[in-house]
Amino acid sequence: MTHRDHGSSRGQSSRTGTDGGEQYFVARPASPDQRRTIRVELAGRTCQVEVSHGVFSSGRLDLGTSVLLKRVPQPPVEGDFLDLGCGWGPIALSMAIQSPKASVYAVDTNLRALDLTARNARSQGLDRVHTLTPEQVPDHLCFDLIWSNPPIRVGKTALHDLLMTYLPRLKPQGRAYLVVQRNLGADSLIPWLAQALGSGWTAEKYASSKGYRIIEVGRA
Repeated sequence: MTHRDHGSSRGQSSRTGTDGGEQYFVARPASPDQRRTIRVELAGRTCQVEVSHGVFSSGRLDLGTSVLLKRVPQPPVEGDFLDLGCGWGPIALSMAIQSPKASVYAVDTNLRALDLTARNARSQGLDRVHTLTPEQVPDHLCFDLIWSNPPIRVGKTALHDLLMTYLPRLKPQGRAYLVVQRNLGADSLIPWLAQALGSGWTAEKYASSKGYRIIEVGRA
């Protein structure tokens, strides 16, 4: 279960499911773990973060994630937040910077990604970021907020299973914001979510930018 999906004609990752020819959603990437540091702006803070091969968007902040972080509403002051498919951690770090009292759960199948996210959180003094594989997420844990750049190219069945595992775990007032490229099915995903979640839920377009849709999901 990993995450992110995106494309751009200017050097951004197209999220084809690979990084340098390797799938980034395997648990243990086979590519050399060559760590390097890049500088990114997250939630108004300039951050020096570690990245590596075998992790989604390993050389930059990808366009889809950038759109999500710029357009989502301000997160609650505290609560239990989920970054579904954390990669090297830009979404989780942004949540934790904006809401230092919140518990932020960064989930990914890629163990290298989890290690990078944990190291990046520590380097920024963000001690309430918790990195977990899907199997480590407690069954009782529900969320006040979910931000995700989901892995569209893993296929509809896997994507739908992923979303239906975590979206129903929103708390009554919780909200999820998903960024999906328009030409990879964002507009068809919205009615599917509404139908799959059933009565008492809403799924609708929250914002659009640079070929991406941000989808808002929550209880009606």
